[in-house]
Amino acid sequence: MEKLVPLTKIILTLATAVWSLTLQTPSALAVLCVVELLILLMARRLFNSLKAIFLLVVFAVMLGLIEYAGGTPVECYVSAFRMLALTIIFIYLLGTVRLQDLTATMVQQLKVPYEYAFMFTAGLRFIPDFLEENRMVTEAQACRGMVVKGSFIQKCRRYMNIVRPLMLRSLERSETMALSLELRGFGGKGRTFVDSVAMHGSDYLVVILTCAATAAVFYARIKYGI
Repeated sequence: MEKLVPLTKIILTLATAVWSLTLQTPSALAVLCVVELLILLMARRLFNSLKAIFLLVVFAVMLGLIEYAGGTPVECYVSAFRMLALTIIFIYLLGTVRLQDLTATMVQQLKVPYEYAFMFTAGLRFIPDFLEENRMVTEAQACRGMVVKGSFIQKCRRYMNIVRPLMLRSLERSETMALSLELRGFGGKGRTFVDSVAMHGSDYLVVILTCAATAAVFYARIKYGI
């Protein structure tokens, strides 16, 4: 599962999202969650993602409790398992696909213009950096005695002491990236990629099995109301 090309993983992720939206019973959605965990295990990403999975479970429980307040226990379980089924598979996609391979797949196989593919993957690339900078700025301001307390207006004003440095750092990073891209000839014609993202036999097999599983899910939903 780890060595599949990005396009196969994207198809599998989208198909799993469709399954989670199609299935309507807690037992079926629970089985789907177990299947996704097995996919993570086969891709050797399960134990590295335990913290993220735990946070998703906590959020799913909270979502289920909110649903239970205005619905039935069955709706509570369905909401919680569906949220897990929709999100766990993305850990597999983002944890096993390199961003440069994802860009190559979007450009070569999905025919997305390179500029749009680059913007998408660059956004994913800088999310961890932005979160780390947010943590550093928050800790630095806390060392200076900043305490976020008081009314909503006071909290907003004090949060500006965190937002302003983050904006300046983001602008500085954007200027550095723009200069680097310009020096490297960004936007030129005849772009090539180092690694091949062409599909192989195992990829075609997974795609066929995914299509068959999708058809089976739709059949079970229509025939048995699962």
